Amino acid sequence: MRVGLGFDSHRLVPGRRLVLCGVEIPCEVGLSGHSDADAALHALTDAILGAAGLPDLGSLFPDTDPRYRGAASSLFLREALRLVSEKGLSVYQVDLTLVLARPKLVPHRDRLRENLARLLAIPVERVGLKAKSPEGLALFEEEGVAAWAVAVLREDGA
Repeated sequence: MRVGLGFDSHRLVPGRRLVLCGVEIPCEVGLSGHSDADAALHALTDAILGAAGLPDLGSLFPDTDPRYRGAASSLFLREALRLVSEKGLSVYQVDLTLVLARPKLVPHRDRLRENLARLLAIPVERVGLKAKSPEGLALFEEEGVAAWAVAVLREDGA
């Protein structure tokens, strides 16, 4: 077994779609970034890459590369999974924590978990997802989304 930790954060801004875990969430603001800025998938992709001893998201998919402007973050995750597979590894389990003031994710939690399980090709029972309020912490209050992710990989056949 191998374990990796990932983190990402993006500001909330008007005029952008809010995409988390590869799912568009209805909201009057979205995340700012070069790609779709899905902080959850960015953190998860970094956790998976880290567990496999591979370079991080920014090294593999730099925000200076015009090919990734507006790209769906699921593209980055799929490529990370391909690289991990080449090393004889696969994702066994993941756990994510999202910190945001808005919108509330409880109504979307099942759909987010199910989409993560589908993207990772693992049972939904192996996908943990928690959404936390920033409880007045100015860094996250009304300004953005922060995501922490842990990924457990196993050797194929194990």
